[in-house]
Amino acid sequence: MAGRRAEDSAVSQQPGNRGLSDFDPPKKPKRNKYAFACAILASMTSILLGYDIGVMSGAAIYIKEDLKISDVEIEILLGIINVYSLIGSAAAGRTSDLIGRRYTIVLAGAIFFMGAILMGFATNYVFLMVGRFVAGIGIGYALMIAPVYTAEVSPASSRGFLTSFPEVFVNIGILLGYVSNYAFSKLQTHLGWRLMLGIGAVPSVILGVGVLAMPESPRWLVMQGRLGDATRVLNKTSDSKEESLLRLADIKEAAGIPEYCTDDVVQVVKRSQGQDVWKELFLRPTPAVRHILICAVGIHFFQQASGIDAVVLYSPRIFEKAGITNSDHKLLCTVAVGLAKTIFILVATLLIDRIGRRPLLLTSVAGMVLSLGSLAVGLTIIDQHHGAKMTWTTALCLTMVLAYAAFFSIGLGPITWVYSSEIFPLRLRAQGCSIGVGMNRVVSGVLTMTFISLYKAITMGGAFFFYAGIATVAWVFFYTMLPETQGRTLEDMEVLFGKFHKWKEANALLETRAQVDHGGDGNNRSGMIQLETKGPSL
Repeated sequence: MAGRRAEDSAVSQQPGNRGLSDFDPPKKPKRNKYAFACAILASMTSILLGYDIGVMSGAAIYIKEDLKISDVEIEILLGIINVYSLIGSAAAGRTSDLIGRRYTIVLAGAIFFMGAILMGFATNYVFLMVGRFVAGIGIGYALMIAPVYTAEVSPASSRGFLTSFPEVFVNIGILLGYVSNYAFSKLQTHLGWRLMLGIGAVPSVILGVGVLAMPESPRWLVMQGRLGDATRVLNKTSDSKEESLLRLADIKEAAGIPEYCTDDVVQVVKRSQGQDVWKELFLRPTPAVRHILICAVGIHFFQQASGIDAVVLYSPRIFEKAGITNSDHKLLCTVAVGLAKTIFILVATLLIDRIGRRPLLLTSVAGMVLSLGSLAVGLTIIDQHHGAKMTWTTALCLTMVLAYAAFFSIGLGPITWVYSSEIFPLRLRAQGCSIGVGMNRVVSGVLTMTFISLYKAITMGGAFFFYAGIATVAWVFFYTMLPETQGRTLEDMEVLFGKFHKWKEANALLETRAQVDHGGDGNNRSGMIQLETKGPSL
C-alpha cells in the first residue's frame, strides 16, 4: 500500500500532473481480458443444461409419438433430470475441494457426454431414462462449479458481469436446443429426436479441450497452500497489482494462513472432510451465515417457482393452447423465445455492474408478474370461448411469453447465480452454493413434472395465475431481505449480512468504516482505489 502511495505521489509531481490526485476522479479499470476468457471457458459448462432444456421442449413431441408414451411419462422424462442433477450438485462441492475447480469442470463435461450418447442411442423409455440419469449428474456438477469458479477468478469491478456468464450460456444452450429441434424436425420421427439429443455431446468435447487453457481458482490454490501459484493467477485476473495483493490477503485470512507467510508453498490445516462446514451452515450458524443461507436458498427457490422452466419446456403446448397449431410455427415461436432470452441476458451482463443487483432484480420480477398475469388472462379468455381461435388473444399470449422470457433474463435469471455465488464466505462457498443449486433443481423438477397435471386440473390460465402469485411473493422477499452487493469484495459479505430485513444498518456501518479507514480527505488516491474495490455507496 505504501508503495502505491509513493507511486501516486511521484506521478502527481511530474510536470503537467501537479495536483492530479486532488482533481481527477478514480478511473474505472478496463475489463480484464484474461479473467474474461477464464469466465467464458468455465461458463460453457452451462450450455449443457441449456441445450437439454431447449431440445427436450421439441423432442418431447416426437418422443411421445415414437415411443407411444403418456403425458405423465413425458412430465417425468422432462423433469426427472433436475432430480438426478441433485446427485451431481451434492457431490460437486466436495469434489471441487478435493481435485480443484478446473478438473471438476472436466468431470462435468465427461459425464454429460456419456449421458448424451446414451440418450441418442436409446431404444425405449427405460433406456432413455438411464441416459437422463447420467446426463443429470453431469448437469448438477456443471451448475454448481461454473458460478463458483467464475466468482473466484473475477476482480471485484467486473464480478457481476463475469459471474452472469453461466446464465448467458444457459440461454445460448436453450437457443441451440430450439434451433436443433427445428433443424431435425423434418427427418423421420424415430431418427430426428435421437439426433436432437445425441448431438448434445458436442459441447462437452469442446469444453474438455478448452478447459486446458484455464488456470486453477486462486482461492482453491490458497486452500492447498500453493501461494506462489495463487499469486500468479491473481496477478493475471486482477485489475491492478494492489488489488491482487488485497485479494490474496483476504483469501489467506479466510483460509487461516498468517499474513506474514509469503513462501510459494505453505502448510494449511485441512478441515475434517467438510463436517465443520455443514455444522456451521445448519447447526451453529452465525446471524450473518443464517441470513446468507436464507437469501441464497430463497433466490434459487423463487427463480424456479415463478414458472420459467414451465414456459421454456412446454412452450409448444402453450402456443398450441393460444391458437398456434402448425408444428413448424410452434417450433419457430420457441426459437423466438430462445432469441428473446439470449438477447436480454446479454443486456443484463452490461447492466449488472453498472446499476447494481437490486434495481435489476426488482424490475425484472415486477415485469414477470405483469407478463404472467397478462398471459393468464389471455389463456383464460380462450378457455371461456371454448378454444375458439381469436387473433388478438393469440398475439397477446405470444407477446406475453416473449415479455416474460425477456424480463426473467434481464434480472432474476443471471442475478440468482451471481448473487448466490458471491455472498458465501470462502470457507462455506462450495457447500453453500451446492445447497442453492440443490434447491434450484428440486423446485425445477417439481414444477416440470407437475405442469401438465396442474393445468389439466386448474386450466392453463389458472396455472399462470398461480405462478404470477409466487412471483409477487418473490418481489416482496427480494425487496426486504436482499442487500445490494455491487462492488463488494467477496470477503466483505459477512459484515453486510446478519441483520436480515434491517440490512441497511450493516450497509451504513460498512460505509462509515470505509470513510474512517481512508480519512475522507479525497487526497489519498490509493484509498479511493481501495474504497472502489470495497464498494460504492448503495
